[in-house]
Amino acid sequence: MSKTVDFSKMKFYCDENLCIDCNGCVVACKEAHEVPVGVNRRKVITVNEGVVGKEISLSMACMHCSDAPCQQVCPTDCFYIRADGIVLHDKDKCIGCGYCLFACPFGAPQFPRDGAFGTKGKMDKCTMCAGGPEETNSPEEFHKYGQNRISEGKVPMCAAMCSTKALLVGDADEVALIKTYRATTQGKGIATDSYGW
Repeated sequence: MSKTVDFSKMKFYCDENLCIDCNGCVVACKEAHEVPVGVNRRKVITVNEGVVGKEISLSMACMHCSDAPCQQVCPTDCFYIRADGIVLHDKDKCIGCGYCLFACPFGAPQFPRDGAFGTKGKMDKCTMCAGGPEETNSPEEFHKYGQNRISEGKVPMCAAMCSTKALLVGDADEVALIKTYRATTQGKGIATDSYGW
């Protein structure tokens, strides 16, 4: 008799009402994973910049889509989706073609070099601090993908360092409950306690 295990589906959510465009998440990510210059796994986007009352900021990275377009267009099948919903990639299989960049609606795939087709280098993206296909917490995994905080039971570095707790990460249902609670209690004091697992 086989047992069906119901895994969490991990997701990011940036609360536009709380993001203050401090770029703390960007710096925390680059520092934790020793990301090369020119590559930003996470970036803060400001919409309606300069328009009073309509300006909002959002922290963007790979959204770890359930039906990841990057995975669908990759000619070498370097993308894979873990049981918990985290979308990862294998840099050893990547040929730097850039198809994933064109398919991703969030601009998550990053390349270390600009240039003609085929000279972009190995693709890099947010791993939700879950590493890659190498042995967990090995030097090889850290060198290619950065820290594996998920295996240590910690939240990703970007969310841990968010000063206003605008950047939420965790099980999709739990994140939705927090967002719903914040929306219904807006303007009524402290909305949520600090969180983590």
